[in-house]
Amino acid sequence: MNRRSGLAVVYSDDWTGPADGDDTAALAAMIIAATGGELAVATAGPNGEMSVREALAHPDTLLYAQPGADGDDEQAFRRQRKDKGAIRRFVHGGGRYLGVCMGGFLAEPGFFNLFPGRVEEYYSSKRASVTTPDPALVPVTWRGTRRLMYFQDGGFMVPRRKAAGVEVLARYANGTIAALVARSGEGRVGLCGPHPEAPRAWYDRDRLAYPGPTQDLGDDLLATLLAR
Repeated sequence: MNRRSGLAVVYSDDWTGPADGDDTAALAAMIIAATGGELAVATAGPNGEMSVREALAHPDTLLYAQPGADGDDEQAFRRQRKDKGAIRRFVHGGGRYLGVCMGGFLAEPGFFNLFPGRVEEYYSSKRASVTTPDPALVPVTWRGTRRLMYFQDGGFMVPRRKAAGVEVLARYANGTIAALVARSGEGRVGLCGPHPEAPRAWYDRDRLAYPGPTQDLGDDLLATLLAR
């Protein structure tokens, strides 16, 4: 794999912090492990080290990561409406966007407008393996191998017809797309409905059987997203 060293920026605010399982910290840890230290990690946003716009203007920034969050997607976008232009310019200019759970929904055209398609709630889709947004284990087929992943109200992706550069990494049990990487302008977006970054503490907290770490799925998602 041919990657550049640089900076990864992970969004942080009151809705991505400890009250919701600390999605920011978990995603940052996944990125550090997946890149073997090639990317330094900083946080941006109301609870971050700098603003999102400052972070994306930094010449070393290669990746912007939007973690899961509490609340619904409309609320989440209202909290970040002012960042939309900076995020779009960064990605369309060649940057990388990683969106997990809520971060996937925010990539839609109605929000950050990065993903060439739409993102829908998985639990309300036909023949979904779960029927509520509550924390659960969901089976996915990731590059041909069945795995169980931590899930909490994540989405599935529906690329537009003839969308260029779409690589599907995983599908839910009903065949809908659980994870993919797609072109977005001169950059790329990597979206995942379930949580490859979920630490064991999340499973224990929600009384879910621990299926083992899913860091290797995060590794694959990041490698595909960051590859030149």
